[in-house]
Amino acid sequence: MIATEDTIKEEQPSSKLSYKGAGVDIETGNQLIELIKPITRSTARPGADGRIGGFGGIFDLKAAHYRDPILVAANDGVGTKLKLAIETNNHNQVGVDLVAMCVNDLVVQGAEPLFFLDYYATGKLSLSSAKEVINGIAEGCLAAGCALIGGETAEMPGMYNGNDYDLAGFAVGAVERQNLLTNADAKEGDIILGLASSGLHSNGFSLIRKVIEELDLKYEDICPFLETKSLGEALMEPTRIYVKSCLQALKLGGIMGLAHITGGGLFENPPRAFNDQLSAHIDATTWSLPPVYKWLMKTNLIKPEELAQTFNCGIGMIVIADPSLVQNVIQELTNLGETVHELGVLKKRPKSLPKVTIENIASWKN
Repeated sequence: MIATEDTIKEEQPSSKLSYKGAGVDIETGNQLIELIKPITRSTARPGADGRIGGFGGIFDLKAAHYRDPILVAANDGVGTKLKLAIETNNHNQVGVDLVAMCVNDLVVQGAEPLFFLDYYATGKLSLSSAKEVINGIAEGCLAAGCALIGGETAEMPGMYNGNDYDLAGFAVGAVERQNLLTNADAKEGDIILGLASSGLHSNGFSLIRKVIEELDLKYEDICPFLETKSLGEALMEPTRIYVKSCLQALKLGGIMGLAHITGGGLFENPPRAFNDQLSAHIDATTWSLPPVYKWLMKTNLIKPEELAQTFNCGIGMIVIADPSLVQNVIQELTNLGETVHELGVLKKRPKSLPKVTIENIASWKN
């Protein structure tokens, strides 16, 4: 049979598929962009106007008054705390966490955060949830003094179920070459200071969820360590941002190193601020565990060593200070709103000694 024009038309399937029908709504994505434009503009700073919409964000280092800058970059997420945010429908605070986890990693090298970009991926875009997350991101950027200059919102049906979404953050900072902090400056006898955390921050939530499951608790239950809030609300307390206080204290002089206490807790993170010939000797009795950690200890489900390996235990940032200037550093950080604890000292490290020793850690059981 010879195919005629009419038979060809009959054999071809009708055009009834669309991107929107496949689960991707470009119009909703465009609506989100319009919703968040005022939010991003609120984060404008010298070097960036906070506007979005182009193919890439722009930052003018000259306008930020750098002469010989080193750029420092960091990216991170918020781990399984994101699952808690989704299950408790609390999306604003996790946006703050996202920024904090990145910018706190910049300041430990002496870098001022300049700009931030976010990645938000979901199965079906919810304007209200996405806007709440980005509101939190902007709040974090303002606290860190950096501009939100762009990001990516990806709607990917089939990759995520229900209301699930994923977040990643990207931050770039700058420091004058001569002021770059490395692990080469700290020395024997330097004093180890700890800046108080705001709670769990954004690490250890897989273990927290196991504890909650073991105790048969619900997020809507009254919090066992903070009766004015539900358990979910208390656990969602956002990560403290140390950028402005640490940058200001660095100008004073006397700070030899900084370490952000994230995954790996008090054992893994402090050594990133000093060389292999040194070890940190920390006394666990020099500060009081915050309520959430006292509660975790009372459950008898976690050993003190596991607590220190997994969580910040109430210390969100380590500051290593020259002993001759340590009191000035403490006073400056205190004036800037930080709660400062004197934790211990750096000593020479024999090969047989670990890089961090936490003395009196058994006291946390009491």
